[in-house]
Amino acid sequence: MKATALEFRLRMWIQIAIIAVGYWSPWVGAQDFSRRISTMEWLALALSRTGLMAFHYAAPVVIVLAALVAGAGMILRVWGAAWLGYSTVHDSEMQGGGVMAGGPFRYMRNPLYLGGWFLIIALSMVLPPTGALFTIVLMGVHFLRLILGEEAFLAGKLGAPYREYLRTVPRLLPCLHSALPRVNGHPDYGKAIPAEITAIGIFVTMAFLSWQFDNRLMVVAVVISFMASMLVKGLLQAPIATIVFVISAGAGWKVFHLGAVRACVIALGISIIAAALTPKRREKA
Repeated sequence: MKATALEFRLRMWIQIAIIAVGYWSPWVGAQDFSRRISTMEWLALALSRTGLMAFHYAAPVVIVLAALVAGAGMILRVWGAAWLGYSTVHDSEMQGGGVMAGGPFRYMRNPLYLGGWFLIIALSMVLPPTGALFTIVLMGVHFLRLILGEEAFLAGKLGAPYREYLRTVPRLLPCLHSALPRVNGHPDYGKAIPAEITAIGIFVTMAFLSWQFDNRLMVVAVVISFMASMLVKGLLQAPIATIVFVISAGAGWKVFHLGAVRACVIALGISIIAAALTPKRREKA
């Protein structure tokens, strides 16, 4: 059941595809988005129908719970990314430099995946109910496959120290008191916070924008946070190509009056050429 190397390399695109299908939910009417009910509204209605509380009380309860789940996911993502390091978290290949047992990794082996799943649960509030169920289940299976693939890779590469770590630290359910000694590491929040803008954006959307009861606004906010996250990652990994993309897309849209999608597609092609022509940085020995 473990993920292949190709699945790991394409994990971001697989996750985008799952969320996109969940939002689209073609089985409930592929074109009529205006008449769909969001999971947040559906949960509030279901709670009010139980007779426990009126809808105007149930809606804030659902919003607060969604914000708490998003907040937990955001904290785990930022905390874990700060300790593990930007390059390891976002590398297209599995990394096995050593056993990471600092920060949240003292209490669970996979805080990043657990945080990601919490964020998916929160994000599913803007999807149709069946789309939310589809997304949560498939993302859970996808994350589990990634976890099993990484654990098999690390066990083979790191050997006995990692197998001892597997026996000591739980996979997903955090232990309250870790038996591992504290690690005197240096978490890099300066890179972790900008790289996790999507997680922060989902939390901000659920904690603040959801009170507007405007599902379209919430979707736009999440998309903007995702695009900002991609821009930051691009600046960290390929700054010249990213700057070329931004300038080209802006010029195509504003100067040449192209549609946004067409301008971005053309800019993407130009940035790929720029990336190919940019001299690669040599790693320090």
